[in-house]
Amino acid sequence: MSKNHVSDINIRVELDDNKVPDKIFWTAEDGGVNGAAAKAMLLSIWDHKAKETLRIDLWTKDMPVDEMKKFFHQTLVAMSDTFERATEDEKMAATMKDFCDYFAEKLELIEK
Repeated sequence: MSKNHVSDINIRVELDDNKVPDKIFWTAEDGGVNGAAAKAMLLSIWDHKAKETLRIDLWTKDMPVDEMKKFFHQTLVAMSDTFERATEDEKMAATMKDFCDYFAEKLELIEK
């Protein structure tokens, strides 16, 4: 039996004295990323046994609010795309994308 390929993704979080994230770095060697800096991250993992989502939501103390708004918008759009690929539910994916447009409009992320 052949050994399967293993791919690691590592996240390093440096905390200040109050244990607030100061710096975030991530590495995904198979993707060509090695110690790249980030200001925020959202990680969701499905726990099959408990049938629930486990989450890690982190952002550095110097993450600008305007960038956080863009980060959330882009994440919501990406989740809509992923939902469509995973479920083939085009109608609900379109509804999710409509919400993304509404979200961006209300936050004034897109030019009118």
